[in-house]
Amino acid sequence: MIAVADTSPLCYLPLIGEGDLLAKLFAEVAVPEAVITELGHPRVPAAVQAWLDSPETRLVVHSVTGVVVSPELRSLDAGEREAILLAQQLAASVVILDDKAARVAAKRCGLRVVGTLGLLEVASREGWVDLQAAVGRLRRTNFRASPTLLDDLLRRNV
Repeated sequence: MIAVADTSPLCYLPLIGEGDLLAKLFAEVAVPEAVITELGHPRVPAAVQAWLDSPETRLVVHSVTGVVVSPELRSLDAGEREAILLAQQLAASVVILDDKAARVAAKRCGLRVVGTLGLLEVASREGWVDLQAAVGRLRRTNFRASPTLLDDLLRRNV
């Protein structure tokens, strides 16, 4: 199964010590060049950089070529826009996005969408992660999710 990832999950999963989940969940994780550029920003945490530099990370970087960008996609940041376009270009099984507007746009493009929380939920059901602990670590970052959403996730997976 090929997944295309945006920047957010590639930051938050390593930050909470769960960067290895992507390799467990997907045969290939493709990323557009814009995401690699965003991950190269000087403010990206050292833990994320270390994960990116690890040989186990196995991200496959792709160029997005020959596409016409719809007006809806123009309002997204470059990483989100290119992730959606790359998912279409590769006929990916899923695109991994956290931003609400990007998720809506991807669904309108006919793509299957999952976010960081969805990945943690699937990994928990597989027994690969303690969801309560992972969400606790996520709450200590600047990940944007309502407390109600996080509480509902934990209640569903008791």
